[in-house]
Amino acid sequence: MLRVLLLGFGALAVGTDSYVTAGLLPAIGRDLHEPASVTGQLVTVFMLSYALLAPLVGAALARWGIRQILLAALALFCLANAATAAATALPWLMAARALAGVAAGVFMPVAAIAAAALVGPERRGRALAVVLGGLSSGTVLGVPAGLFLAAHSGWRSALWLVTAIGAVALTGCAALLPEVTGAAMPSLRERGAQLADVRVVTAVLTTFLQTVASLGLYTYLVPVLDASGATGHQTALWLWGAGGVAGSFLVGPLLDRTGRPGAHVAVLLAALSLGLAALPLLGGAAVLPLLVLWGAVGWAFVVPQQHRLLGMRPRGGAAVLALNSSATYLGGSAGAALGGAALSAGLGPRHLPAAAAAAAAAACVLHLLTRWRLSADPLPAPASQRGPEQNGESCAVRS
Repeated sequence: MLRVLLLGFGALAVGTDSYVTAGLLPAIGRDLHEPASVTGQLVTVFMLSYALLAPLVGAALARWGIRQILLAALALFCLANAATAAATALPWLMAARALAGVAAGVFMPVAAIAAAALVGPERRGRALAVVLGGLSSGTVLGVPAGLFLAAHSGWRSALWLVTAIGAVALTGCAALLPEVTGAAMPSLRERGAQLADVRVVTAVLTTFLQTVASLGLYTYLVPVLDASGATGHQTALWLWGAGGVAGSFLVGPLLDRTGRPGAHVAVLLAALSLGLAALPLLGGAAVLPLLVLWGAVGWAFVVPQQHRLLGMRPRGGAAVLALNSSATYLGGSAGAALGGAALSAGLGPRHLPAAAAAAAAAACVLHLLTRWRLSADPLPAPASQRGPEQNGESCAVRS
C-alpha cells in the first residue's frame, strides 16, 4: 500500500490547492490591488480548467502510460503552483491557476485508476479511499497549515507549501511507482463513447447533483451558521473537514467487506439529504454534529461511486472517472453559483440547506430509479468494450 499512499499524498497536495486559495483571496487582492470580485475568479479559473480542460488534455495523452501521465501531471502541478507563488500580476496568476487546475484534473482520476490496479479488485475500496482521503485531508490538514503560513509569512508561502507537498509526491512516485498495465488512457473518441451508456450518464449526473448539494452549500457555510445562531466558525469548518476525512477512509474497508457500492451510494445520498434538511431546524451548537455527518457522507459518497463506475466500464475506467471528476467540480461550481443567485434574489441563508437537501434527494431518487430500471432490463457491455476483468484477465503491475 506504500505506492497507493504516495498517490494519496499527491491527492493531499491537490486538495490543499483546491481549498486554500479561497482563504488567500483577501491577501492576494490587497497585494495586487484588485477587488474581491476579480480575485474570486482565480477559484473559478481553477475549477473550470479542472472540469473542462483536463479531460481534453488527458485524451491527448492517451498514448502515454499511466505512470508517465501521473509524473507529468505532478510535475506540471508543482510548476503551476510555483508560478502562482511567484506571480506579480493578475494575468500571470490566472494562467498559473488554469495550469494547476489542468494538472489536478488529469492527476486525480488517473491516480484512482492506478490505485485500484496496484492492489487488485479485492482491495479496491481501500485503495480508492486512500486517494480520496488524501484529497479530503487537504481541507483539514493542508488548508489550516497553508493559512497559518500565510498569516505569518504572506499568501505566497501557502502556495510554496502546496508546491513542496506536490514535489514530495512527485519524487516518491518517480522512485517507487511501477508501470501499470491493463489500464490504458482512453482517447477523446473513447471518452465520448462512454456517454452512450445510460448507466454512466446517470451515475455522472447523480454525482453532479450530489456536489451541487454538498460542495455548493459548503460555499455558504458561514452565513448558514450565522442564520442558525451558531458561533465558532473555525471549529465548524474543522468539524466538517474532519467528518470528511473520517468518511473517506472508513467507507473503503466497509465497501470491500460488503461489495455493494450501489447500496452504499443510496444510503449516503439519503443521509446527506436528511442531514441537510435538518440543519435549519436546529440552532446554536446543536448543528455541529450535523456538520460532521454532512462532511462524512458527502466525501464518502465518492468512493462507492467510483467503485461503481469502474465496475461498469473496467476498460474505460479512466474515462468514466474523468467524467465523474469533472462532474464533481462542475457541480460544486454550479451549486455555488445557484446559491449566490438565490441570495442575490433575496432568499435568506437559512433557506439554502433545504434547497441543497432537495438536490441531494433528487440525486438519490435518480440513483434508485436507475438501479431499478437496469435490474429489470440489464444493459450488458458489448464484448468489444468489456474490460480485462470481464474477459477473464486482470490489471497488472509491471515492476
